[in-house]
Parts: sequence; structure tokens; C-alpha cells
Amino acid sequence: MGPSARSSSAHRAARPLAAKDERLSAYRDKRDFHRTAEPEGAARAQGHGAYVMQKHRARRLHFDLRLELDGVLKSWAVTRGPSLDPSEKRLAVRTEDHPLDYGSFEGAIPKGQYGGGEVMLWDRGRWTPKGDPHRGLADGRLEFTLEGERLRGGFALLRMPRRGKEPKENWLLVKMKDGQADADLDPAREWTRSVTTGRSFAEIADGETHAPRLPKFRAPQLATQAAEPPAGEDWLHEIKFDGYRALVATAGGKCRVYTRSGLDWTEKFPGIAEAAAQLPMKSALIDGEIVALEESGRSDFGLLQKMLEKRPRALVFYAFDLLELDGEDVSNAPLLERKNRLAALLAEPPAAIRYSGHVIGAGARFLAECRRLGLEGLVSKRVDRPYLSRRTRAWIKVKCLGRDEFVVGGYRPSTKKGRDFASLLLGEFVDGALVYRGRVGAGFSDRDLAQIGAALRAHACKSSPFAAVPAEIARHARYVAPRLVVEIDYTERTKEGLLRHPTFIGLREDKPANEVSPPAFDPSPRELKRGPR
Repeated sequence: MGPSARSSSAHRAARPLAAKDERLSAYRDKRDFHRTAEPEGAARAQGHGAYVMQKHRARRLHFDLRLELDGVLKSWAVTRGPSLDPSEKRLAVRTEDHPLDYGSFEGAIPKGQYGGGEVMLWDRGRWTPKGDPHRGLADGRLEFTLEGERLRGGFALLRMPRRGKEPKENWLLVKMKDGQADADLDPAREWTRSVTTGRSFAEIADGETHAPRLPKFRAPQLATQAAEPPAGEDWLHEIKFDGYRALVATAGGKCRVYTRSGLDWTEKFPGIAEAAAQLPMKSALIDGEIVALEESGRSDFGLLQKMLEKRPRALVFYAFDLLELDGEDVSNAPLLERKNRLAALLAEPPAAIRYSGHVIGAGARFLAECRRLGLEGLVSKRVDRPYLSRRTRAWIKVKCLGRDEFVVGGYRPSTKKGRDFASLLLGEFVDGALVYRGRVGAGFSDRDLAQIGAALRAHACKSSPFAAVPAEIARHARYVAPRLVVEIDYTERTKEGLLRHPTFIGLREDKPANEVSPPAFDPSPRELKRGPR
């Protein structure tokens, strides 16, 4: 059903207007149009069921709900903004009718004028009344459905009894119980920028008409693996998350989410992209990890893959570094300075974005606590170093669990009907050669079997990509081009480098196969104390 059909009931209910200016006389009487840029406008006989929510930073911050009816915008000032929690009732004070042209107004009203302050177009769309809207207004119960860019679903305006000689009508705005209700989401906090221009209040006040450009992708800094964390106050230590490494570029209400290799995965993470677009700055490039959290608070890559399919908006971005802010390249600043600026930026973050904290010094104790909590590991970083887009010794990762990425170079066919493989042949690149590390046949769901089976058929090749494969394995093996990357959990590696008790965790579509290699550097604690060279 198109917008015109959805709002047809509002159109049919429209009544002929009286005198041209009668409905807008109160609006015009309060404004000096020689001083304010607000539209003078005119009442119209017909419309298209427009809905607008404007955020207004006047004497008191509030939101203005406007619903088109009878050629004007019926208006309410929602003092605390809309709520998606049906148990909450938000005061909505009825105000004067506004002209339809006001539905596209965004700008600054001069001080001393009525409503002086900044007006932001916060949401827009269509509304459909339930039943006759005129009867609803008269009876004090107006139910309707919003189809906005941010607010959707059923709402109701309920008029409160007047007390004494109150000059204005007080109503309550309530969210109806439906699929769009969400008690955990605060829309006023989630979306802080203009829905049309992406501007903040500060940018509107400054008269900026164009949003800044999105920062360009840059390759992330990578950590070198070690057996122990470094000691000393020159190092800070963060939790190593089990998720997708990501760089988030945001500017002017827009956002791009990039994988570590530069793939644009914005559509895969809509909740994170929308949240980042609302952060209180002109532009930023932020480094972090996208994770799915268990009830215990631990990140879990297997859960991430499931939620990516079913509940992508429930994923969380843990931000741990800041590369650009408001057009300034901050990557050359010391890490601690970058993190302080990032913490200030995320002082009141939306639900989908969290700041990744740290401790300074005490690396051994921090690692012990990570092990106690069953976390994947930690990342230690020099507090005084700049951000470098390559693997360095200024970042050291220590894992609590035996878990790594491996390249699939082949498989052993399955004898079971409907299953392509019994196990996958795994390897790592060492000096450009794919070195065999063992087989994995456990941990696959039916979905994994189907997805990987299709990929194996697509990448089939006749010759082995491995430098060498044991004869007993090669006898039954079939080979594929080394393009698939998988994450594997295991108990330990043998002296020959083979995996013991491997279990499949998930596909790593974010990592290029040619980057999968054994730890490049395994420094001793003494070397780590001296710091990177």
C-alpha cells in the first residue's frame, strides 16, 4: 500500500477551510516574519497525511509532534520526547496549528522571538489515523499509526482533564503495544542528529548547511602475538574481544562500517551504523570490534554469526581507538590521548556503541582475571605510541584460549547422505606456502554444513594448495583454492604444529586468506619490558 493510500482516510476526513488565514492566525500573531526565517505559509485544502517530529532547543528542550489534518499541521510539544515503552506516558502540550511548510523547516529562530532557539527535523513520514481523526480530537483520544524514518507503529494522544483555567490542552503521548514497541530503546538518545541533513544543534546554530565528508577507510593497526603480557606502566591492557574487527566512519548523520580489509559491511550492521551516525561530533573514524554478548557479558563469535542472521540490531560495537575527529587526523597523537578523546566522545553513547576501557600496568594480573572470566584474551598497547596501519610490536595480544583462524585447503568427503564433507583440511601461510595444520570435523551446524559445502564446490581444484600433506590424509582428500577462512578452537598444538581436539567456531568472511599465518613474533618477557623497537 503506497503513502497516498495509507493516508487516504485522513484525506477523506479533511474538511473545507474557512477564511484563508483563520487556522493560522494564532501562529502568525506570535511571529515577526521580518526577523524569523520560519515560513509564513498558508492553510491548504488538501494534503498527503504528513507526519513530522521536530526537536526544538528553545527555553526548554522539547520535541514538536506535527500531524497534517485539514491543510495544517496539528501540533503538540512533547516535553521529554517520544518513548517506545507502552508503559510510559509523555506529556504533550497542544500548541497552535502550523502551516504545512513548517514540516520542512530546520534552522535557528532568533533570540527574543517566539520559540527562539534551534529547530531540527528529527523525524518525518506519514501518519494514518484510526477512525475519524476529528472525532478523536473532539473526544480526547486520537489513535494513529506512524510510518516515519525513526518512529513506526501505533501511538495514541490522550487528552487530560483541564485543571482550573489552564490556557492550553495537556495531552499524553503513548506508544501502543505492537511489534515496534521497545522498552529498552530511548529514541531521543539513540538519534541526536537531523533526519534530513545530518546536522547537530551546534551545526544548525552555526548556520552550517552541508554535512562534513565521511573519513576514508584506512588499514587497521594489528597486534603481534605473545605468550605473556608486557610489564610496566608504559603499557595499557584491554580485553581482547571475540568478534569482527571494524572501522566506523561517520559524518553528518551518515555512517560506513568497514571490515579490517576495507569491505563495506554497513548493511550487515544497521543498528551500529545508525547509532554511530548520531554521535555528537562533525566527523570521526573509530576503530573497534563488533561483538555479540552472552548473558554473562562475554563476547562469543559463534553467537555473533547467529545474531548476524536473526538479530543484527542487537550487536554491539566496542570502540577502542580514535583515528580522526572533526576533520583532524589524531592518529599521530599518543594512544592515551586518543583514548581520552574517544572516552569524551562516548560519554553518553547510544546503546549499540560502548567504550572499551583499559588498565595501565598490572598486565599479569589482568591476564589472570581474563582467564578467570573465560575471556578470549587481552591486548596490551604502548600508551605513548601513534596509530600505525600495520602489524607492530607496540600492540601485543595474549590469548587465554587456543583459538585461531585457519585457511581451508581441502576436505575429506562425507559418507553421509546430504553432507558434502566429513572434515576440513586446515592450513596457515608460512613464507608464502600453505602449511598443513590438521583436520576439523566437529562443531558444524546444519546451516554451516550447507554454507561451507556450497563454498567447497565453488572453489574446487584438482591439485593440492598445501606445501605437503600426510600420505594417509592425501589418500582421501579433495582440494579447494585457499580462500575460505575459518575460526577454530583447540586445546593445544603438537610439536609438529598440528591441532589437538579442534572445533569449528565459524566462518571469517572479514579476513583475507593471505593474512592467516602463525604468530609472527613471540617475545620473551624481558624483550617486552624493553618495549618495541
